[in-house]
Amino acid sequence: MSIESILRERGLLEPAQLERAMDEHRRTGERVDQIAVRLGFLQSRSILTAVAEQFDLPVIDLDAVDPDPQTLRSLPAKLVFKLRCVPVERLGPGHRTLRVATSDPFHLHALDELRLATGMSVDLVLADDADIAKFIRRHYGVAGDTLDALSADERGSVAEDGSAGFDAGSEDDAEEASVIKLVNDLLVEAIRERATDVHIEPYEQELIIRYRIDGVLSSAGVPPTISRFRNAIVSRLKIMANLNIAEKRRPQDGRISLRHKGVEFDLRVSIIPMLHGEGVVLRVLNKGAVLMGLEELGMPSDILARWDALIARPHGILLVTGPTGSGKSTTLYGSLARIVNDEVKAITVEDPVEYHVPGVNQIQVNSGVGLTFSAGLRAILRHDPDIIMIGEIRDQETASAAVQASLTGHLVFSTLHTNDSAGATTRLLDMGVEPFLVASSVEGIMAQRLLRRLCMHCRKPITPGAADLPTDFPPNGHALEIYEAVGCRECRQTGYRGRVGIYELLTLTERTRELIMQRANASRIAETAMKDGDLCLLRDAAYRSVLSGTTTITEALRATKG
Repeated sequence: MSIESILRERGLLEPAQLERAMDEHRRTGERVDQIAVRLGFLQSRSILTAVAEQFDLPVIDLDAVDPDPQTLRSLPAKLVFKLRCVPVERLGPGHRTLRVATSDPFHLHALDELRLATGMSVDLVLADDADIAKFIRRHYGVAGDTLDALSADERGSVAEDGSAGFDAGSEDDAEEASVIKLVNDLLVEAIRERATDVHIEPYEQELIIRYRIDGVLSSAGVPPTISRFRNAIVSRLKIMANLNIAEKRRPQDGRISLRHKGVEFDLRVSIIPMLHGEGVVLRVLNKGAVLMGLEELGMPSDILARWDALIARPHGILLVTGPTGSGKSTTLYGSLARIVNDEVKAITVEDPVEYHVPGVNQIQVNSGVGLTFSAGLRAILRHDPDIIMIGEIRDQETASAAVQASLTGHLVFSTLHTNDSAGATTRLLDMGVEPFLVASSVEGIMAQRLLRRLCMHCRKPITPGAADLPTDFPPNGHALEIYEAVGCRECRQTGYRGRVGIYELLTLTERTRELIMQRANASRIAETAMKDGDLCLLRDAAYRSVLSGTTTITEALRATKG
């Protein structure tokens, strides 16, 4: 019996849902049950229970399993990766029976292969596919089978002088099938874990690979043997990004297009020579990502109402500020989607273009041919736009052009790297823009951060005492209940899954414009705006998320420190 039959007979999916999952299966080859989970039609636990009942197999929790080294060695690593089966324990007299966990009991030939490879009887149990993947990463490492194969090649390839012949510093070595698979495994794992960045860092004795997930770096869990193939990995990435494989003294930038399970990904590659080799960082952009609305990003209704009033204005500059990775571009895209229609023309100049917005003309910066932000902006003005979005104001030339565009009747969106909203005005002044131009052109400034969202499967309610709360935490007249992070398999034991935005909106008034004209500092502008009720600080917005059970105090303080 197939998994489709089980889903159909047990009524776990609506006919339309099953048909959509089957279409996706025929297009991508992905398992139907995994597609149903990915599309949100089913929980993986429901499928596992149905399969267990059908085959009369027990279900185990791999998080609670800690096999001994002998058990792990009883099953060859290449079979673990090939069949997605993991050894759990050895049973019976003389330990001649091996208990093996799988999420896919439909392929009976796998049982025969396991028996032949181990010379043992096999006792099959079921486990969640995500748990099996995590078990493999924990005990065998990411791409462990590929590294084993590479190590075997390296041992078998010895130069005449007795040194290992597999250096992978040349283009031929980087095109080895095992090297290609190793790099693909690392990239696919990053996508599977929802990583936004991949960091490959060379040190004297090791190669560290880390993924940035929900804004925080964590180890990719690769075996230590990967260090021997650092040249292979970098060379392969250079080939994929069409970079000069022989150039190892200068920084290089490129891009890689990758398709995984029918979804297009754009990887921005940056390579820099370091003390012990070349360091690589890849920014992962999901070209198929659904553009999120401002409500979905977590923008409160009161701030959203004020922001809607600003983006409906016919001209002026609206700025979104925050550090790299704080969601500024996503907020701008969401804002454009709210106001673009057949009656207005919107043009953007970005580096890179992260989302494709229907009805918006988008331009990709290309510094190599002179298409910078400022050059793109000057060209845009000749295309009769109503709305302009500049990816970032980086210099005086771009700032002045944005101001002039706003003063000639255009609504201009852009971003700045400042810590808070009030600091954006002083940043423009520091760039050389005259105070009267800043005061007359800027209409509103949004500062934002991204907080990690508590995992709803494992968050734990607590009642903190006064000593457990920050001194600036808002007073509460009754017993306060908030939540703390715990950690479970749904969130990779971090206690968090996904992120939510917090926002600080400064709407310029006559009083704040006068302060800008006087070149007042950011703290004075913020103080005046708070007195006028035009500003709620980021820290206060973070505490609102804590009180709503969305995040923790620790996360609120981490994201808004300084």
